[in-house]
Amino acid sequence: MSFSLLLPIGLAALAALLVPLLIHIARRSEQRTVEFAALRWLQAQPQPRRRFQLEEYLLLLLRLLLLTALALLLAGPVLFGRPDRTPWVVLAPGVEVAAARDQIDAREMHARWLAPGFPAFDPAAESPDRPAAASVASLLRELDATLPAGTPLTVLVPAVLDGADAERPRLSRPVEWRVLPSAPPEIEPITAPPAPMLTVRHTPERSASLRYLRAAGAAWQATEGSRAATSAPSPVRIAPASQEFGGGVRNLVWLVPGPLPATVREWIAAGGVALLDAQAELPQFDPAGAAVLWRDERGPLVRGMRLGQGRVMRLERALLPAAMPDLLEPDFPQRLQQLFAPASPPPARVQASAYAPRTGAAAYPPAPSPLAPWLVVLIAALFLAERWVANGPRRRWAR
Repeated sequence: MSFSLLLPIGLAALAALLVPLLIHIARRSEQRTVEFAALRWLQAQPQPRRRFQLEEYLLLLLRLLLLTALALLLAGPVLFGRPDRTPWVVLAPGVEVAAARDQIDAREMHARWLAPGFPAFDPAAESPDRPAAASVASLLRELDATLPAGTPLTVLVPAVLDGADAERPRLSRPVEWRVLPSAPPEIEPITAPPAPMLTVRHTPERSASLRYLRAAGAAWQATEGSRAATSAPSPVRIAPASQEFGGGVRNLVWLVPGPLPATVREWIAAGGVALLDAQAELPQFDPAGAAVLWRDERGPLVRGMRLGQGRVMRLERALLPAAMPDLLEPDFPQRLQQLFAPASPPPARVQASAYAPRTGAAAYPPAPSPLAPWLVVLIAALFLAERWVANGPRRRWAR
């Protein structure tokens, strides 16, 4: 074990030790002078010179110790103890428990799940609770930073690993990477993504394009596959451009030529998704830098780019069959739905054998144990003892 100070300059408070020393030196004796009548008229004799003498040694000692403990508390004392070198073994949630039991000796190693908080794994349990899958790479980095340097680490993973990052993790220690059979997968029902709710704003000259948007909304309702969904309001809400759209709007089709109003630009930058008319003007929209989101054999149909926290798309042609023959194709509703679909998360499933961590990261310094709580208890005890000695029964009797 080793002792260290996080803020050594706090020891400058030790200069306060001079205060109780000066007080005890300068204090007057608490003895009272009692005059006797018979001795009153005697001639005073010269008093012998008194030697320098301190009184109340115990009280002075307690005060000095109290100030020393306060100065030490300000210096931030910590204790670096002997690290625990017991090997660790962690299990990814997708690993088969029966195969993992054969790899774990609970008497000689710490067994944990590779999950937030690193919950304990009990090999003796018949059906241990299996935590949900999480980011494997970030959990390995966190565990590498928590364990003392040199502590052996074994990771048990299934053949197919969920929660992987785009890059193999780099740790400060070598890891024994063991690939075990995977647990039976949980079958989750596949549900189709809900149809987007479109808010359409248009000018009178764009009225001919509205029928195709209404047809796409009707197709989305029919895809839901129930009579209740068919009788529900249409997911395409159409109104003139002069009508404002209130809160809660996520997707906008802006069939209005000319400059884009500032309110619409601010709405997109705040997180909205908008499809603009081919003749809509937006200074921030650069066709050369925008991605092509939809094209046919004649060229691009829709381009898109980020704008603040939202997305802006613009038609390259008029929304009419003469300019866009794809409006009459059966897959037009699906193509329109894909434009407003949220971005898919990056793939997070990899082969575990190809995702073994690399070494080379800088080792993390050991975490010290703070001594401040113990010092606070000591300071409180010294303060109570000092008050008891300063105001105890003996002191009251002497007064």
